[in-house]
Amino acid sequence: MMKIPLLDLRRGFEEIEDEVLRGFKEVFQSMKLLNGPNLQAFEREWSEYLGVKYAFGCSCGTSSLLLALIALGVQRGDEVLIQANGFIADLEAIHYAGAEPVFLEVDPKSFGPDLEDLKRKINPKSKALIVVHMYGHPCEIEDIKSLCDKHGIALIEDASHAHGAEYNGKKIGTFGRIGCFSCGPVKNLNALGDAGVVVTNHEELAHKLKFLRVHGQVEKNHSFFPGFNSRLDELQAIVLRARLKTLDEKNEIRRKIAQYYEENLTGVGDLYLPPNDPPHKKSVYHRYMIGTSKREELAKFLKERGIEIGYYYPIPLHKQRAYIDLHHRTWTLPIAEKLAKELLAIPIYPELTQDELDYIITSIKDFFKQA
Repeated sequence: MMKIPLLDLRRGFEEIEDEVLRGFKEVFQSMKLLNGPNLQAFEREWSEYLGVKYAFGCSCGTSSLLLALIALGVQRGDEVLIQANGFIADLEAIHYAGAEPVFLEVDPKSFGPDLEDLKRKINPKSKALIVVHMYGHPCEIEDIKSLCDKHGIALIEDASHAHGAEYNGKKIGTFGRIGCFSCGPVKNLNALGDAGVVVTNHEELAHKLKFLRVHGQVEKNHSFFPGFNSRLDELQAIVLRARLKTLDEKNEIRRKIAQYYEENLTGVGDLYLPPNDPPHKKSVYHRYMIGTSKREELAKFLKERGIEIGYYYPIPLHKQRAYIDLHHRTWTLPIAEKLAKELLAIPIYPELTQDELDYIITSIKDFFKQA
């Protein structure tokens, strides 16, 4: 029996280990741990990669979302729209900015927000929309952007699953007023700990984002506006610079693995697979999500076969207890709730071997033969 982890971080680190350790040694010799040359270089390289004017490293993806909301002036009394299948970090950022979340139904063709539900829920209190490119699949971002522009709503992209993904040849994370990225250990562009980046093309927002993360200190010891501590350190910047060199190559391998899964799993039992990319989209498959009404039985079967699986995410945002209790509102979003009950992540990372892929596929087929 094989043992296949959902993600094997050891495999992905081996190829950059020498470069990273050399960089670490240089930092330890200089002890320039914050705001050093590697952070500045990474910010420049990431902005050039995306084709945006400004990029600022920060402590994590959650901080990037909060930085975005504060920079845009979101405050108490405002509403922020968010699709119900996002990660809890999106909801936390809305909470700590003081705003009220408004949950949106999910479009199963993209895993993004349902456009018609978005149209219904926009109102005079709507200040911003956080759109999440789930699992590395681009949302219908141009239609969403047009709707936000029409109503004067600030568009924030949570691209934490979508490093390098594209829509009509343009990088995801660059359509909104602000783009937010987590670069934590499990992401396509991943550090060795918590890390994040926030990007924008707007000079005024860039000024706020740059200094919000350092206590609002435009000049040392002089806080021009309230901020907080959210810095990306030199060590994580070194890792991200090394990862960025092969990001496109690794994403292409993910796409090939996804294609292989599709070729071999289409029509198996009641299994449904991630949405296919139309010509205007390029997904990066941060996660490969399969769905079935027999999820728990399949999960148990795969675990017994030595295949690790994951749930992303089994409780939709509008069902999270803390926020039901806080806002005293209930929401009914049947598509989001169905996906939360039926989706299951199976391994997808560039270092998977052909034997491992075939073993995963055979095991899934074997389950549905006996189901």
